[in-house]
Amino acid sequence: MIYRTVPTPRDIELANGEIIPILYEDRSVIAIDKPRGWMLAPSSWQNTGRNLQAALESSVAARDFWARSRGLRFLRFVHRLDAETTGVLLLVKSAGAVQAYSRLFEGRSMEKTYLAVVHGVPKEKEWTSRLQIGADSSAVGKMKVDLRHGKPAETHFRVIETKAGSALIEARPSTGRTHQIRVHLAAAGHPVLGDELYGRPGSGGPLALRAIALGYTDPFTKRKVRIRAATDGFLREYPSYGR
Repeated sequence: MIYRTVPTPRDIELANGEIIPILYEDRSVIAIDKPRGWMLAPSSWQNTGRNLQAALESSVAARDFWARSRGLRFLRFVHRLDAETTGVLLLVKSAGAVQAYSRLFEGRSMEKTYLAVVHGVPKEKEWTSRLQIGADSSAVGKMKVDLRHGKPAETHFRVIETKAGSALIEARPSTGRTHQIRVHLAAAGHPVLGDELYGRPGSGGPLALRAIALGYTDPFTKRKVRIRAATDGFLREYPSYGR
């Protein structure tokens, strides 16, 4: 008798039929291309039907094929992307890995790269923002530059291309404050396109922010890991930059 191994799916299929691409996987982690419109919150938080952690846990518990074929019993995010931000999101496969990977983000050992399309053209080709960030009491969940009471934050920016009164920018945050890239760009006078919270109200369109890469040293194997997400689809949303 010949037994054929069924290949593990290269995507996650949720109960609602939504397909989420898997970008990278090893014994400890799965990295996905997070779609727009999903929040990252504890699974017990039920204020939205778009809680990605809850949806993933439900799919794993239901033994859906993508999870069953991997023998998955656990999957949890170890960093956050804003609900409307797409791109590389790292998930760990065991409770024992949570602390090790969380330390990489907390200790500035994780190289994070984003693309953003912003209003206006920056005067400088490259710059670093070190403006401190704190909560803005004027609105729940909103942050602001707070030089007196805010927490340290650092983001490196590089202009890739400029067209039609906007700029395509690479952002590399060294810290991980809430809404850090959006706050720093807004403070520079160049809010992200589609940012209703920090940009121009009523400007419309999706938030033009995408996490395109993560780089780190595996805390267990000490191997260098580099995870990338495609940029073509993101750039096609902005005809000035799409190819």
